[in-house]
Amino acid sequence: MSKKEVSLEERKAEVLIKLRGYKLVKKQKEEDGFSYIIDAPREKQTVLVWVLSGETTVGIAAINHMQKAMKDKEIERGIIVTSGRYTHAVKQGAKKKKIELLPKTFPAFDLFEHKLVPKHEILTEEEKAQLLSQYKVHPYQLPQIKSADPAVKAIGAKPGDILRIIRKSPTAGEHIAYRYVVE
Repeated sequence: MSKKEVSLEERKAEVLIKLRGYKLVKKQKEEDGFSYIIDAPREKQTVLVWVLSGETTVGIAAINHMQKAMKDKEIERGIIVTSGRYTHAVKQGAKKKKIELLPKTFPAFDLFEHKLVPKHEILTEEEKAQLLSQYKVHPYQLPQIKSADPAVKAIGAKPGDILRIIRKSPTAGEHIAYRYVVE
């Protein structure tokens, strides 16, 4: 495969790494795709990203295989990227095993490059505390955004996080809004 012939799943993995601010440590070819070892500075941990090529169904055997690989490499968290589907058992067990299942609807392009999609940022714990004390509110009193939102998935926000959304405005220049991520 030449440099330009990259599978859809690999492209999704590259977009994921870029949007979440991860740093690629190592990429290697596996029998069923690729594995990426990623440094996630915001979470202060190492992540294993498995790219499974093709429209395969990801079953419990694949999750167990990934968990064993994570244990061997002493990696805390994993992400699976595939265009196939996940079995019900995998969806139930992945969270317990600290494995994120990237939906097949995850974009293979940087959605923040579109002019109508505003910039989304996850607030740090210090920024979160400052915001809540400044406005004298609890997180649940902020406007909410679903964790299934494509922009939320792209940046890796989890329920309980607060997002800063920066929109370009013709009158105000820049408008900043805050959203509380909910399930």
